[in-house]
Amino acid sequence: MRTVAKSRSKGSGIGRHITVTGVLFSFAVIVAVVTIMVLTALERVAENANLLDDERSRETTIGALKTFEDQLGATLDDYSAWDDAAVNVYAPDGMAWTVSNYGEMSLNSSLFDMAIVIDDQKKAIIAYRDGQPMEEPLADFFAPSLWTLFDKVKTAAPADRPQAVGFVSTKRGIAAVGVALVRKKSGALDAPAGQHRYLVFARHLDDERVAGLGQTYVIGGLRLAPPVFEADYFVPIADPTGATLAKLVWTSRSPGDVGYAQVRPMVIQALGLVGLFFMVLLVIGWLAGRRLKSEENNAREEALRDRLSGLSNRDGLGLAVDRFVLEARQTKRNVLLLYLDLDGFKEVNDSYGHGTGDQLIRAVAAGLAVLIPQGAVLARIGGDEFAIAFLSDGENAAALQLSEQILDFLAEPLEIGRRVVVVGASIGIAMSPTGAIEREELVRRSDLAMYKAKEAGRARMTLYDPSMDADREQRNALEIDLRVAIESGDLTLAYQPLVDATTHAPTGVEALVRWNRPGHGPVSPEVFIPIAETSGLIESLGLFVLRKACETAKQWPGLSISVNVSPGQFRNPAFTDYVRYVLKQTEIEAGRVTLEITEGYMIQNPQRTRQSIERLKGLGVKVALDDFGSGFSSIGYLRQFGFDRIKIDRSLVMGVNEDKRQREMLQATVALARSLDIPVTAEGIETEAQAVAMRLFGCDCLQGYLFGKPVTSDLITEMLEERRAADPAILRRIDAA
Repeated sequence: MRTVAKSRSKGSGIGRHITVTGVLFSFAVIVAVVTIMVLTALERVAENANLLDDERSRETTIGALKTFEDQLGATLDDYSAWDDAAVNVYAPDGMAWTVSNYGEMSLNSSLFDMAIVIDDQKKAIIAYRDGQPMEEPLADFFAPSLWTLFDKVKTAAPADRPQAVGFVSTKRGIAAVGVALVRKKSGALDAPAGQHRYLVFARHLDDERVAGLGQTYVIGGLRLAPPVFEADYFVPIADPTGATLAKLVWTSRSPGDVGYAQVRPMVIQALGLVGLFFMVLLVIGWLAGRRLKSEENNAREEALRDRLSGLSNRDGLGLAVDRFVLEARQTKRNVLLLYLDLDGFKEVNDSYGHGTGDQLIRAVAAGLAVLIPQGAVLARIGGDEFAIAFLSDGENAAALQLSEQILDFLAEPLEIGRRVVVVGASIGIAMSPTGAIEREELVRRSDLAMYKAKEAGRARMTLYDPSMDADREQRNALEIDLRVAIESGDLTLAYQPLVDATTHAPTGVEALVRWNRPGHGPVSPEVFIPIAETSGLIESLGLFVLRKACETAKQWPGLSISVNVSPGQFRNPAFTDYVRYVLKQTEIEAGRVTLEITEGYMIQNPQRTRQSIERLKGLGVKVALDDFGSGFSSIGYLRQFGFDRIKIDRSLVMGVNEDKRQREMLQATVALARSLDIPVTAEGIETEAQAVAMRLFGCDCLQGYLFGKPVTSDLITEMLEERRAADPAILRRIDAA
């Protein structure tokens, strides 16, 4: 027994030794292969760097050559299209002016070294080189390609900028040569055909200028070479006929080779260290392997759990739904999925802080865990979103019953620490009958149904219906177009007059946004404003309307401007800063601006509403309560929030002359508001009888179709001008207001 044991131990030691040796050998081979691969890659990088640098040099040389040519062209255009030249060059006594302004200017000029004036028969009138007259004929000094440029200019119309520039071979080398018709700056020319004069400038591309180009454009060793010179990289210089006159060549800097030589030793050393490092890691990794395996199992479970609520997260829900779908196919049962979005959670977070919001999430999670059926999976899939998935033998009845229980649970106030909060939920329900619908589609349907519940008024449940897909597509398209319209400023504003209840003189206007959707026509604000609110566009839309209204109102001194503010804008803590910025940007008096808000946000957040109103009034703007009487508004709100004005909703005004009870209620409401020194505006005035009644009740301002529908700013301006012409005294009082 001892012998056998000893033999086994020895054999095991040999096996471990062989294994370690094999691993070390493998690492050595890997390091060698990696070294070769890295060095090969570096060589290719070096080659590419050389190619890229040479290509850059070629493009830069082309640009330098073009700049050299363009500079001559620009100079030629200045000297040829010149009113004085159009007079003196053609005048019999203009030779002195021509020599002084053209010929002698070629001396020590960096722009041209030859100036020649020729006629239609190619005869030189003057010919100067380096400030001195030329004795030799032009045909002997210039290559015939000069006349290619001349013919191009001669056949061009004076109005077509008759000018041509190119490189031409001369006795002194290669020159950029330009030919242009001498004319007025406007292009006009009084000389008849056959008696025209042409200005020729030449600028030689000698070695000094080529070296200067190389220095300016950082091209090493730039020089002129003959056309037959062999070079890997060059830029040909061609004359107007296409013949190559010379080549510009340069010395390659080969930055890749330089960099490779510097990096190669360091790469080899680094790879050696990497090989040693990996050998150490091999030992450490083997020791840590078993520990990591157990931790991996724990991490896998934690990855599927939401840390705040302790429920499954989105990934955990996905795995559960996949499992339910597979089981439903086998057992012929149905998978039901509920998507819940808490109503009012953002307001709780904003009002009481994220700590209270976190406690609310945990409280809701605990309550939902009690309500869900056995075997169901409850998950938190977002900030204030939950989901419940379970199998059912029936169809939607179980989901509807569970949804009712959830809504009843959330309808009760929740005590969070020392605070009592009320939230609701919008619930979307979707079903996968016998597992026929995969998880992704089931989640999409329940999510879509949840948004439909939210749009319908919140605190309710909605079953998925296929028609929702078409509605969602239309809504998404509308949202995209609305976003584009806001960003491009394609929205317009209409303005409805506000008039004095006694004189019917205009005292202000209310700005109303309008949208004419391209390809579809006008879209009602009742359609696109809710979309802006749910998609997060309402703040940018509201800021656009406020800025546009204030800019426009500056042309109507004395008139106030009223702008509606959505709850989405009002709940933004930075809204006051936005208003301050618009007032400063448009330079409008703050006292002329009235912001109108509705009661909905006040009921949910009375404390924050009061703070926001105080900050806005601190800017000097007025705050009005809009649609008073259409909901739960009371005089208590007026006393609590200190509004500068209330606007009676048109629903109360419509029956003021027919319904005695409504008339008495309206009269009492206005009287109570006036007792608090709050002025009152009546909306929806359509008849003279309504206007008289509201004035007698105590309304000081009226608004409605009787005094004008919402119109463009131009029509408001016309209305003011007409009233000024009809009764200047009224408008003087308005301007003085």
